[in-house]
Amino acid sequence: MGVHQATLKIQTRGKGTFEITGEIAREIEKSGLNCGTVTVFCRHTSCSLVIMENADPSARRDLEMFFEKLVPENDPDFVHTMEGPDDMPSHIKMALTRTSETVPFSGGRMTLGTWQGIYLWEHRTAGHTRTVLVSIQGE
Repeated sequence: MGVHQATLKIQTRGKGTFEITGEIAREIEKSGLNCGTVTVFCRHTSCSLVIMENADPSARRDLEMFFEKLVPENDPDFVHTMEGPDDMPSHIKMALTRTSETVPFSGGRMTLGTWQGIYLWEHRTAGHTRTVLVSIQGE
């Protein structure tokens, strides 16, 4: 059983989904492993990871719009607003989604479905440099 780990730095431009499938695939290739699992972990509390439709961007826009309506900024009930009106909504959106994804791979390739991609989902208005850890185990 082999293990390969890497740290990815993802630059966001503010709210939205940023596909990182290619970066993860390159790490699997670098690992030299043929079969196993890759776990992707986001080290932040105001962004998240999601596996989502990668063919039609409108699916991601609809998801983002739904979450904006579900957890709007400037809610008068939010107390945690030290970093601005997107502060608490970002944390709630992260808690409702995920900070890690695990995907099997075979033949050195992730076994994602035809229309699936892995995305870093930035919930903050401003752009950030996000740290994503990739841990690959297999043989």
